[in-house]
Amino acid sequence: MRKTLLANSIVQFLIGRLIGGYMLLVGATTRWTRVNQAAAEPFWNGRGRIIACIWHGRFTQMHKLWRFGRGAPKAKMLISQSREGGVVVHAAQTVGADVIRGSSAKKGVQKGGLEAMRAMARHIETGGIIAMTPDGPRGPRMRAKRGTVQLAKLAGAPMLPLAWSTSSRIVFDKSWDKFILPLPFGRGALVWGNPIDPPSPDANAAEFEAVRVKLEAEMNRIALEADRIAGVPPIQPAPAPAADAVEPEAAPAT
Repeated sequence: MRKTLLANSIVQFLIGRLIGGYMLLVGATTRWTRVNQAAAEPFWNGRGRIIACIWHGRFTQMHKLWRFGRGAPKAKMLISQSREGGVVVHAAQTVGADVIRGSSAKKGVQKGGLEAMRAMARHIETGGIIAMTPDGPRGPRMRAKRGTVQLAKLAGAPMLPLAWSTSSRIVFDKSWDKFILPLPFGRGALVWGNPIDPPSPDANAAEFEAVRVKLEAEMNRIALEADRIAGVPPIQPAPAPAADAVEPEAAPAT
């Protein structure tokens, strides 16, 4: 029944707009503390390419960590081809972002991941911004996959870690990403990390992995800082995956 409802485009629109409206409500009613915002400001003004990165469990307030509107580079978010992704499309559009659809290959069947990677690289090359969840769409939680770093290398764009937390929240402990549902009228923290340079065009496997590890470490550092400022227990990363684990080409939000 649930899958049938989510397959309906009208239902996706209504649920997505409702979620987007709630995201805006929380953002507007939370008393935010901002940390290292200067790291993002040059990119808000169109001075340089960037890939914005946030953990999957925290994507609901990503719009507070970017500037939308006149003069700001067009921001697009990678969203999967799933039914749930259809809902997220409308939620993202409600808060001002656009989307690129694509999912990683499943059982050898391509689902638009490679095409999405190329579309994202083109968007960056023409002055746009791409937002990604490096641990999406299915984890492990707070562990950066290769897809984001591959895009950074392809587009020659640095990666900007983002994090937020709120004092009033519900954490879905049984979800793989420990999804955070922020509640309105609380205190919160918006934390921008330091940009991570992409691998060089001729980077070997060791250099590529060093960039991936650096991205993951910076994202976890600022997530921990955001939770500390908000005064809530920190959410810890899942155990690191095995070194030979197969990863998707790209990392959609959901």
